[in-house]
Amino acid sequence: MSSRPAPTIEAQSLPQAFWQGFLGSSPDWYKYTILTFLIINPLLLFIPGVGVTVVGWILVLEFIFTLAMALTCYPLLPGGLLALEAVVIGLTTPEAIYLELQANLKVILLLVFMVAGIYFMKDLLLFIFSKLLIHVRSKVLLSLLLSFVAAFLSAFLDALTVMAVIIAVSLGFYAVYNSVAAGLAEVPEDVHDIPELSEEHQADLIEFRAFLRNLVMHGAVGTALGGVTTQVGEPQNLLIADRLGWEFMEFVFQMAPVTFPVLIVGLATCVLLEITRIFGYGARIPHSVHRILLEAHVDEMNQLKHSDRSALIVQAIAALTLIFALAFHVAEVGLIGLLVIVLQTAFNGETEEHNIGKAFQEALPFTALLVVFFAIVAVIHGAHLFTPISDYVLSLPVDAQPGYYYIANGLLSAISDNVFVATVYIQDVADAYANGEITRQQFDALGIAINTGTNIPSVLTPNGQAAFLFLLTSSLAPLIRLSYGRMVYMAIPYFITMGTVGWVCVNWFLF
Repeated sequence: MSSRPAPTIEAQSLPQAFWQGFLGSSPDWYKYTILTFLIINPLLLFIPGVGVTVVGWILVLEFIFTLAMALTCYPLLPGGLLALEAVVIGLTTPEAIYLELQANLKVILLLVFMVAGIYFMKDLLLFIFSKLLIHVRSKVLLSLLLSFVAAFLSAFLDALTVMAVIIAVSLGFYAVYNSVAAGLAEVPEDVHDIPELSEEHQADLIEFRAFLRNLVMHGAVGTALGGVTTQVGEPQNLLIADRLGWEFMEFVFQMAPVTFPVLIVGLATCVLLEITRIFGYGARIPHSVHRILLEAHVDEMNQLKHSDRSALIVQAIAALTLIFALAFHVAEVGLIGLLVIVLQTAFNGETEEHNIGKAFQEALPFTALLVVFFAIVAVIHGAHLFTPISDYVLSLPVDAQPGYYYIANGLLSAISDNVFVATVYIQDVADAYANGEITRQQFDALGIAINTGTNIPSVLTPNGQAAFLFLLTSSLAPLIRLSYGRMVYMAIPYFITMGTVGWVCVNWFLF
């Protein structure tokens, strides 16, 4: 007689299942905090004397909290709930949010198409960074070149994608060394499948981890150095350029009095950190590790097929087309990104829809978050929340205004998100100019201060820059022992030198 399995008893109740589903694996204290926000916001509207302005400010601070806690839960979820509640309780309307989206359509197209277009260039970018890491033996020169190349690429491409390539190269080298040192015949698909190395390899592994930490941090700062210089370097740059009416080259020239000195100082800081070996920098790659990586790289190059080489050539042509099209503004940035997608897929044989769809996976979550940004911005504009702040700064002497905007944007961007901060402040300044409250010269100067303020001091924490946050949450970070605190510690010298020079240039050169 066959025995039937006993029916399983579900361990959790239905309410527990709902609680587990709410914000997923986020800790309970975070879930309770978000629930508290959602409960108290509508209740406050019924308290006499509170009003829309107070509740609006509370909502904005709650949203900034979700951005600051991005490592606990992706802000799209709790931020989206706050935005939805703002509509329900009347702090804004769907029509107001739609108008914000219409005004910022260029930025949305940039994220959707440009990021996807750069996705198809990853092989070329991997090739470039691999060559640098293998063939440049001087650590100082390697760090300088890596930071400069990351800056140059981020000026024309998406900084997040450039960071993703640096992570992929570093992760690949880490996996190759560990596999060979562990005696494996081939590199496993998952680096976590590699067994722990023996004692004789531990010293080299520790030094190699430090070496990779140095490089990825230099690269991350490089993306910020290049990202601030052009209108496509960061999403908020395009928004700022649109409000100011600047095209690609005009944006570069207008920002140059601040961005170029900061670029020089940033690269000089990179060199000094490697020479002095302070703040965790200066680690060298062990000779045995380099030998293993060199042999693996040579084998990989020998196995390149003509189809691989033709694909790299097509990607290089697409990259040159992108730079040319941006420099001469042949079309809006998002449409240029679509052009790059078409060229690379058509000539590299990407004919399957699901393969092409993978290119959009990286950009769409942040695009959705950006729409939530604009919903919160609609709340801010509807209740004129930032008007008193803007009025105060604009009441200061004209030559002092850019410096104050730079500091305010920098500090707020370091703890929340630079795109959100820039979106709020540039609109307030644009409104002041449209109302005749400031001159065109002031408008330009404040636009420069907002752009540089949100891009330069925000390197202090992973919260401020999407590329930094992407690095911290990548699979590489735990392998090379790169924690949140260590990232902040290693970013401090860059924050001090670049942030100070940016502030000085904003104060001295804009009026």
